[in-house]
Amino acid sequence: MKNRSLLMIPGPIEFESAVLAAMGAPTTGHLAPNFVEAFGQALERTRTLFQCKEGQPFVLAGSGTLGMDTACANLVEHGDTALVINTGYFGDRIGAILERYGATVTHIRPAAGHHPALSEVEQVLKSGHFKVMTITHVDTSTGVLADVKGLSALGQKYGALVIVDGVCSVAGEELNMDAWGVDVAFTASQKAVGVPPGLALAVASPKALAAFKNRKTPVGSYYADWTNWLPVMQAYEARKAAYFGTPAVNLVFALNVSLGQILQEGLEVRFARHTRISKAVKAGITALGLGQVPQNDSIAAHTMTAPRFPAGINGADLVPAVSRVGVTLAGGLHPEIKNEYFRIGHMGAVNQNDVLATIGAIESGLSACGYKFETGAGLAAAQRVFSGS
Repeated sequence: MKNRSLLMIPGPIEFESAVLAAMGAPTTGHLAPNFVEAFGQALERTRTLFQCKEGQPFVLAGSGTLGMDTACANLVEHGDTALVINTGYFGDRIGAILERYGATVTHIRPAAGHHPALSEVEQVLKSGHFKVMTITHVDTSTGVLADVKGLSALGQKYGALVIVDGVCSVAGEELNMDAWGVDVAFTASQKAVGVPPGLALAVASPKALAAFKNRKTPVGSYYADWTNWLPVMQAYEARKAAYFGTPAVNLVFALNVSLGQILQEGLEVRFARHTRISKAVKAGITALGLGQVPQNDSIAAHTMTAPRFPAGINGADLVPAVSRVGVTLAGGLHPEIKNEYFRIGHMGAVNQNDVLATIGAIESGLSACGYKFETGAGLAAAQRVFSGS
C-alpha cells in the first residue's frame, strides 16, 4: 500500500529517484576528489541553466531567502536606492532585506493578482536614479508571472542593476540572463531545479561582480559575503578543493544529478513541457468553475496555479478533503487574500499522470464539500490539452 500523498505544492516538489539516490549515498568529505568533481560540474551546469556564459555561479547551503539575501547584501550599501516590482509576499520580503542593508526602497505594488504595466515602471525609473531594481519572476503567493525580459530592458536603460528572484521559476520558466540583461538571479533547490530543500543557487553577471568589487563599505552579512565565497566557487570549478564553510555534500551531489537531467532534457523542451502542464491544470480548474488569482493568462505562472475557492467553499474544508484522497495542496499565502484561494505546484518532475491525479482529487474534494459541478469536467478539460484537441 502506498502510504504517502502526491506532493503538489509550490515547493518542495516530487523528486526523481536518481536525485534521491544521490541524497542517500554515503557522505564523502568535502575535499574528496569525487565531490570536487561533482561540485565543479554542478557550478558549470548552474551557469548554463541560468544562461549566463560569463557569470559567476554560487551554490550555498541555505534556502531561497539566502539567495535573496546574498543578492541584496553584496550589491547594496547604506544610502543606495532600490525599486521593487512587487507582485506579492516575496516582493515585500526582498524590500525588507534591502532596507536592512540601508537602501531607500520604492515599491511598485499593484493589487494582488495584477502586474504593473511597463509604462508605469518606466515612469518611476525616470523619476530618479535607482541602483538596483528587483523582479520576482513568479511570486509564489499569487502565481503572477513577471515580464522579466521587458522589465530588465527598462532597468538596463535607466542604469539599474537588475536582480531577479527566480525561486519559483528557474528551470521551469524561460530565463536568459545574457539575452535579457539580468545582473543577478537566484533560486532554491526544492523548486523546479528538483532537489530537496537546502541549497540556494545564484549567478552574478560580470557587471554585478564589478559593482560588488567597487563598493565602498564591507558587506553587512558575514555568511552571505561574496568575498568569502568567490575563492571557494572558483576553486571548485577549477577542480581544486577550498574551504570557507562546509558545503551540503549530499545535496550538491543530488544537484549535479538533477542539473544533468535538466540539461539533457533541454531547456526549450523543458519550458514547453511546463507550459503544456500548466495549460492542462488551468483548463481543468476553469472547467470546474474556479477562477484564479492572476488576472489573465498572460501573467499566470507555468510552474504553479492559484485557483480561487468557489462560493461557499473554503480552504479549511477543501485542502484537507483533497489530502484525504492522496494529493497535498497548499493554502493561500498572500496576507490580503489568504483565505480566498489555494495553490497547486506543478514543476520539475511533474508529469501528465500527476496532473490528472491532482485534478481528480480536487474534483473529489469539491464534491465532498458540497460543491455542485459536472463530474469529470476538470479531468476531461485537462485531457484535451494533453491530447492536443
